[in-house]
Amino acid sequence: MKWKIGNVEIKNQVILAPMAGICNSSFRRICKEMGAGLVVAEMVSDKAIEYNNQKTINMLYMENEERPISQQIFGSDPETMASAAKYIYETMKPDIIDINMGCPVPKVAERANAGSALLKDKEKIKQIVTSVVKAVPIPVTVKIRSGYDKNEAAQIAKIIESSGAKAITIHPRTKKQGFSGSADWNIIKEVKDSVKIPVIGNGDIKSCFDAKKMLEETGCDAVMIGRATLGNPWLIKETVAYLEDGTILPKVTLKEKKEIIKKHIKYLESTKNEKVALLEIRSHIGWYFKGNKNSKKVKEDVCKAKSIKEILEIIDNYEEE
Repeated sequence: MKWKIGNVEIKNQVILAPMAGICNSSFRRICKEMGAGLVVAEMVSDKAIEYNNQKTINMLYMENEERPISQQIFGSDPETMASAAKYIYETMKPDIIDINMGCPVPKVAERANAGSALLKDKEKIKQIVTSVVKAVPIPVTVKIRSGYDKNEAAQIAKIIESSGAKAITIHPRTKKQGFSGSADWNIIKEVKDSVKIPVIGNGDIKSCFDAKKMLEETGCDAVMIGRATLGNPWLIKETVAYLEDGTILPKVTLKEKKEIIKKHIKYLESTKNEKVALLEIRSHIGWYFKGNKNSKKVKEDVCKAKSIKEILEIIDNYEEE
């Protein structure tokens, strides 16, 4: 089912969430190949871009194969948020700019007074969205939580819509909840009923069945999947197939996991030096093999490996029996 965010066409209802430290170009390409209709790049700081921080600039790297792609930014100053969005648009040309108003981690919410901390200040929400919308010629979207310490999602969503945003993603937990408890999908429905722009539901989607249930119960336009894709990007493929015509794909084989790990390594090597690629793939291999027999031993061996060549040999030699 095709739909649009502003003038950007999205081919289906499955979106990859912008997970910090995870959603670099390599992982996004894997998920795009699994069929994600839209991928969202991990958030970058407006201040870091203003100060031309090289590590942050490097995080903006994206490939044309990832399109349509959204770049998420965070900050609390309308002026620097606008200038950061403009810089990103002019240098990388993403299809969408997404504003993070949902991150609950202390270094973002408390120290930077950004992310979910913005949910306490409705005037600031309006100023930031308006400034970013004016700064770029592409659609601007906003990701929120249900509120800071209570549910104000529908009210906040209306402010975001009136400020010019073209879509809203809602994670129905408050900032205070973090990732504890259960996501209240009724709040997603409240937001959907309160605005005319597309609404993307996020939170507690662990299977293709969860995704279909969220769409049916809330009426949201698409689902955003995050943590459940760690080691299991096939969840994207499974969800796209199931939503399209009810197809249930077969269980992923060990051979398929090995092939994806090798592809993931190849993508990492194309954009990073071997030392960084080695460090990044270690966590992913642990996630990919989670639940397989003897996976603990493989994880231990991978952590001791001194080169990508060693890791590839460990992968090739891994058998469950």
